[in-house]
Amino acid sequence: MSVIAGLFCGFLTVRLLRVLTDDAFRHPSLLRENHRGLQVPLAAGVLIVLTVLLVEAGRVVTGAVLEQGSVPSISIPRALVFAAVLGFGLLGLWDDVVGDAHDRGFRGHLRALAGGRLTTGGIKLVGGGALALVLVAPVAEDALRWLVADALLIALAANLMNLLDRSPGRALKAGLIAYVPLALVCGTTSVGAAIAPVVGAGAGLFPDDLRERIMLGDCGANVVGAVLGLGAVLQLGSGPKLVVLGVLVALNIASELVSFSSMIERVNVLRAFDRAGRKVTWDDNQA
Repeated sequence: MSVIAGLFCGFLTVRLLRVLTDDAFRHPSLLRENHRGLQVPLAAGVLIVLTVLLVEAGRVVTGAVLEQGSVPSISIPRALVFAAVLGFGLLGLWDDVVGDAHDRGFRGHLRALAGGRLTTGGIKLVGGGALALVLVAPVAEDALRWLVADALLIALAANLMNLLDRSPGRALKAGLIAYVPLALVCGTTSVGAAIAPVVGAGAGLFPDDLRERIMLGDCGANVVGAVLGLGAVLQLGSGPKLVVLGVLVALNIASELVSFSSMIERVNVLRAFDRAGRKVTWDDNQA
């Protein structure tokens, strides 16, 4: 499957799932209050996970048909992206459904752990780090430092996307922008084809996320960030990977010191970009 076909299939599949599951997402257990006090369905990012499952199943069946009955092999990038989507999606869904806002950030989760309590966010961070290590093991260079660096890149990319998911469409805007240079580097490689359905699915949910019909949730933000990080690990050379890792470390540390939302509101260009396409309220105009 080509990159374009992957994007197209991801987009169409998630749009179909969005229509078919609309009633399910109206269940009271999934409704949460958003930044404007509206009750909006949470954890819609699970549709990205389901989309990847269906697209990969379709790839397998199509490959078997084209190869006249023989079962086609799955490339390493596809297998790793598949595992990342399932693993990070599960961790994010757990935090969406049973998590609370009492302990936030690395410091909050570490304080809770020091007190003998593992928060849902802590489970997500520990589990995400462990999953990232497993994901990079088959492709890591022959050095422990690269195993750790690559895993850290994936885990921090997932966490950063979660941190950005505080406003309608913000995380997916950032994710789609980050995808552009990665797509140029990947081109038509197997890595580009592997991550394409995830990006296509994210693009398919973007209009509903932006217009406050759904919330992506940690499930979706986790997956998009982790897959983009995994794509960088699989495709970039050592130097570019270190640059990306440095940026991710800086942004994650900055999130412990300042509020991204407050910073965005203070910078005109960022505020305009963040609000583009959103429903603007009187309070937004007064910010």
